Amino acid sequence: KKYTSHSELTDSRKGMDRAMTKGRKTTFEERFEIVKYCLENGRNYQQTAEQYQVSYAQVYGWIKKYDTNGAEALLDRRGRTKPEDELSEEEKLKRRIQQMDLENELLRADILFLKKLEEIERRS
Repeated sequence: KKYTSHSELTDSRKGMDRAMTKGRKTTFEERFEIVKYCLENGRNYQQTAEQYQVSYAQVYGWIKKYDTNGAEALLDRRGRTKPEDELSEEEKLKRRIQQMDLENELLRADILFLKKLEEIERRS
């Protein structure tokens, strides 16, 4: 009961009976998969967060980043990298291979996403 009016308190959660999921660490591939799932399901952030056991805020943030800067925005860029002139020839080649692998992965993901989108549009 409320202190002054002696009336019953009402539930103010407005249907939000689901427990909040704490965020967890994810890889680039997981984040991209989560973003794809969310976009394919009408930007249902809550359902996506529950499906992949991440927080609503993480899903919302990743979608926002993806909308503004594409898939590359989902990369984790924390930490200091060596300047180009401090790298040995082997390290430069390894870095170049990593960049090319990432670029290939992003292009493959874009192709799969576009194919899925075309399939959805054809069904409509």
